[in-house]
Amino acid sequence: MNTVQKVAIVTGASRGIGAALVAAYRELGYAVTATARSLDESSDPSVLTVSGDVSEPGVGARIVDETLARFGRVDTLVNNAGVFVSKPFTDFTDEDYDLVTGVNLRGFFETSRSAVAAMLSRDGGGHVVNLSTSLVDHANSQTPSALASLTKGGLNAVTRELAIEYAARGIRVNTVALGNIRTPMHPPETQEALAAMHPLGRMGEIDDVVNAIVYLENASFVTGEIVHVDGGQSAGR
Repeated sequence: MNTVQKVAIVTGASRGIGAALVAAYRELGYAVTATARSLDESSDPSVLTVSGDVSEPGVGARIVDETLARFGRVDTLVNNAGVFVSKPFTDFTDEDYDLVTGVNLRGFFETSRSAVAAMLSRDGGGHVVNLSTSLVDHANSQTPSALASLTKGGLNAVTRELAIEYAARGIRVNTVALGNIRTPMHPPETQEALAAMHPLGRMGEIDDVVNAIVYLENASFVTGEIVHVDGGQSAGR
C-alpha cells in the first residue's frame, strides 16, 4: 500500500476559488501549499502558507522551493491566481499591461517551470491545472477583454503544448475556462447582469469550479483539455 502523501500547490489561495481548492485538496488527502500576496498562517500542519506576489521575479520558484523543503515533493499545481481588467483596448495603460501579464503569464511561467522540474526530479508524474476564461473563445462586445484574451489565450495554447511535451513523463496539463463565477470580486449589484450572459441563466458557483478541478485531478486519461465551466457561454447564444 502506497502511503506517500501527495502535495498540491494552489496559487491565489487567500479567498474565493483558491481557498475552496485548498479545502478540496485536503479532503482528497493531499498536503497543500497555499500561496497569495497575503494570507494567514494555517493551523493545519498539512497546509503550508507562503506569502508572495507571483508576478514578481523569483516568487514562483520560492513557492516551489518552500514546498519541497516542507513536504519533499510536488504532485499538482493549480495556477489559480489571475487578474482581469476590462477596458476598451485603447484605454489600457502600460501599468495595466504589466499587472495582467505579470500575474497571468509570469506567475504561470515561473511557478509552473519550477513545479514541473520538481515533478521530473522524481521520475515524472504530476498535474498542472490552469484557470482561463471563456471570453478567449467567445468574445463579448459588452465586456472588452483584450488583455485577458492575450494572456489567458496563451495559457490555453501552452496547456496543449505542455500536455504533449510531458505526456511520456506522466505529467498531465489541463485548463478550466470559466464564465462568470460568484466570488467576492463581483459586487452583488452586478450579478443579475452577469448571470444573463450565460445560456443557463445563472452565475457559476465556486463549487462548480472546484468540482471540475477535482474531476480533472482524478481523470488520469485526460490531458491537454480545456474544460469550459461557463453555463454554455462558449457554445454560443
